[in-house]
Amino acid sequence: MTLVDVALSVRPTDRLTGLPVAVIGAGPIGLAAAAQLRERDLDVVVLEAGDSAGTAVAAWGHTRLFTPWSYLIDEAAARLLDATGWNAPQAEKIPFGHELVTEYLEPLARTAQLEPIIRYGQRVVAVSRQGMDRTRSVGREAAPFVLRVKTVEGTHEVLARAVIDTSGTYFSPNKVISSGLDPIDADAVNEYMTHALPDVLGADRARFAGKRTLVVGAGHSAANTLLALAELATEVPETRVIWAIRSANPARVYGSAADELAARGQLGGLVRSLVDDGRIELIDGYEIDTIVRGDDHAVNVAGRRGGASVTIVADTVVNATGFRPDLDMLREIRLSLDSIVEAPAILAPLIDPNLHSCGTVYPHGVVELAHPEPNFFIAGMKSYGRAPTFLLATGYEQVRSIADELAGNYEAARTVDLVLPETGVCNAALPREDGTVTAATVVEGGCCS
Repeated sequence: MTLVDVALSVRPTDRLTGLPVAVIGAGPIGLAAAAQLRERDLDVVVLEAGDSAGTAVAAWGHTRLFTPWSYLIDEAAARLLDATGWNAPQAEKIPFGHELVTEYLEPLARTAQLEPIIRYGQRVVAVSRQGMDRTRSVGREAAPFVLRVKTVEGTHEVLARAVIDTSGTYFSPNKVISSGLDPIDADAVNEYMTHALPDVLGADRARFAGKRTLVVGAGHSAANTLLALAELATEVPETRVIWAIRSANPARVYGSAADELAARGQLGGLVRSLVDDGRIELIDGYEIDTIVRGDDHAVNVAGRRGGASVTIVADTVVNATGFRPDLDMLREIRLSLDSIVEAPAILAPLIDPNLHSCGTVYPHGVVELAHPEPNFFIAGMKSYGRAPTFLLATGYEQVRSIADELAGNYEAARTVDLVLPETGVCNAALPREDGTVTAATVVEGGCCS
């Protein structure tokens, strides 16, 4: 086997018998994977770095999805919850992130089937094969996976017969610098920079009120931060909002009024009107080269626009440039990844953001997610690499297919089906009933959720 070949599952050997399937992450996709696996009577252990289920979702809990509940709940998870007398949310209601956690993820994590198998405060820092680095092949398929885990008490290892990495990308943002690198003196400017989707009108308000904020990025996360800042500026007029994008055209954010999902279509119109009214200063075609400390508790963002040097002075820089997978912990695993988007090689052409919107991604499962390492899978947002078109509903179908594969239901694993609106189901900030800008910002991997 060469490293460009892919493998699916292999039957457990004596060394693997009795070992669980390890799921990395207790977010929506990780818990769905656990529910699907337990429904097939497979032993599972879920390793979650945070102190509770849905840690990444909670980080953007102040934001509203424009995906309705009907697309946000995994079928196997729903069956576990229904058995507890769970009061399911209204299918067409559109929740905030914190509602996704409190009304779905936390109750799911407390079910009798999942609660005993979830280990919190367990950060997976490396995955390998017992006694084998990535160069050794003889007997590799028979060797258990070994997951090195850090906790507050120390470091230990967990053995598993298979691994599903659903650790996501939210805590691994792209870089603001156009080269994809950190600022040269990153330590000196990090305090002036913030992750995508800060709580502008809530917990982070003091950081932005009356200040100059530069938002970098051309996705929906950027747009929703811009809307929140524009609302803040109506309350604190000294607030200045600057928006920088690399492309020469903001059409990706402006979108279309004909969008099948009205909320998403409204998002672009709101941003466009704010730019046209001068409430948001747009600097397009801008390539950022460096960020350095300036005077008066600010930073100087230096770059190029149309061949000319341009420097923007800001009190805070919001990095809304998207996300990318953290692959460091998988260095000893044989992966087959696309060289551009860092998604599984077979999946990558199906999710190329230059070709596909959220709803036009071809349904996919275990075959497209396979790597040269048998019984190892990346699922959820991390499986999309740097592509921004991921949907929770897509992730649920991924782990359903993987669970069938690991359970030996090979035909079912390869029967993949998913129905979505043609234009996709992504995030958007919603206007108030009177049409004004709201703080109901939106989330997640740049485009979809």
